[in-house]
Amino acid sequence: MLLDSLLALTPMLIILILMLRFRWGAARAGPIGWFSAIIIAAWRFGAGLELLALAQAKAMLLTLDVLLIVWGAFLLYRVADEAGAIGILGKALPHLTSDRGMQALLIAWVFASFLQGVGGFGVPVAVTAPILIGLGFNPLIAVVMPAIGHGWTVTFGSLASSFQALMASSQISGDQLAAPSALLLGLAGLASGYMVAHVADGWKGVRRLVLPVFILAIAMGATQLLLAVWGLWSIASLGGGLAGLAAGLLLARRYRGSIEATSKRMLNIRHVILALSGYIALIVFTLIIQLVVPVRELLGQFVIRVPFPEMTTALGFTTPAGFGRSIPLFRHAGAILGYSALLSFLIYRKASFYAPHAARRILSGTVSRVIPSSLGIVAMVSMAVVMSHAGMTDALARGIALGAGAFFPLASPWIGALGAFMTGSNTNSNVVFTMMQRRAAELLGRSVPLILAAQTGGGAVGSVAAPTKVVVGASTAGMAGKEGMVLRKLLPYVAVLLGLMSLITILFLGVWPI
Repeated sequence: MLLDSLLALTPMLIILILMLRFRWGAARAGPIGWFSAIIIAAWRFGAGLELLALAQAKAMLLTLDVLLIVWGAFLLYRVADEAGAIGILGKALPHLTSDRGMQALLIAWVFASFLQGVGGFGVPVAVTAPILIGLGFNPLIAVVMPAIGHGWTVTFGSLASSFQALMASSQISGDQLAAPSALLLGLAGLASGYMVAHVADGWKGVRRLVLPVFILAIAMGATQLLLAVWGLWSIASLGGGLAGLAAGLLLARRYRGSIEATSKRMLNIRHVILALSGYIALIVFTLIIQLVVPVRELLGQFVIRVPFPEMTTALGFTTPAGFGRSIPLFRHAGAILGYSALLSFLIYRKASFYAPHAARRILSGTVSRVIPSSLGIVAMVSMAVVMSHAGMTDALARGIALGAGAFFPLASPWIGALGAFMTGSNTNSNVVFTMMQRRAAELLGRSVPLILAAQTGGGAVGSVAAPTKVVVGASTAGMAGKEGMVLRKLLPYVAVLLGLMSLITILFLGVWPI
């Protein structure tokens, strides 16, 4: 069992060593990790040629799902950047606040959390990183801050798809799971806010912004908790983000920074609104498509969906028959980003923001920047799917559970994070590990709802450091090929968050009913 767990971990170790120690980009490290996963799956875990081929086909669907978001997010960024909109936003924000810490909180924490509520895989980082760069933040910091800032909203974001998976996989009602999940994630959100302040301005920024972080965390976390407990978990993260935006606008007036640092020129409101048009369009399109049922059903009629047979390894690990990744092409997050890019392009052109041949530069710049990131994503997703279908991911998680023994509650968030890190998705982590976590909790006589909250909480936080998501965020910040630097900066913060979740889980077990 120990050998199987160690072998299952090998592809991820290879990826981490190449990216962290040797600073390889995902496009170089990914194929080596994928190839090692195939070799180990076939040699040790009994994955035959047919299973590997079917798993790879499934991976291509998932890759398309991810790439549509990457391409759409970067296209929206290029449309805005070519029009000078990013620069306009960078000059406008000091009118609201010149405090670097508050700027980071508003964009990398509050706005990124809101975007997770309405968007999906990698969108918060891909959208906010260019804005932060426009404000003068280092590209590395611009990727790391929103990655840390939005992780706590992943479970209830995207219409609570991860939470829905948790309910379905555990066969436990949302009424039992909502409170512990939202409470644990809310506390993680508070810690995330202080971490964003630390990344932005060090410990002096944390000390200066103790109060606003606490107020914003209460506004967002309490709203998400109330909506989740009331059964409105599909909009819990969205509601929390909206509450944070409202509170943030009020707090920004209190934390404006020094008069000398604040721009004294008159703010051109028209230009600011035009500059925001792409992001306003993104929010409006997302809300309409996600919440207006007739529109959602109409656009959801065309779905790319491929049925796959049951797959079983020579050792008996079975993946049930079913459809691979379903991609509702016209209401996909990538499509919504595309609609937003098209509308904002028309608005910018009408406002004469573009120089001649802008469309050609936008398209050529998009293609040249997304290709390296796309290659890395293909390899990373393929590796994750092969490991999942060969039973390698399951073997690794079981090894951790058995090794932890009575300390299993401490390991629960880490198992959730492991699944999300390897698959790039908290939803996938919940599907794969929920029943194992439930059974372990029952055997140990621990609170099942709380252990499952730790599972999805850990998966939410761990998903932001998944190589596939790091590639998505890096792609719009000019960090393609430097994903290892992002991971090196991001992982310590993620580890601290997971450690806090472990401690909170142990503390709550003393008072939470079984």
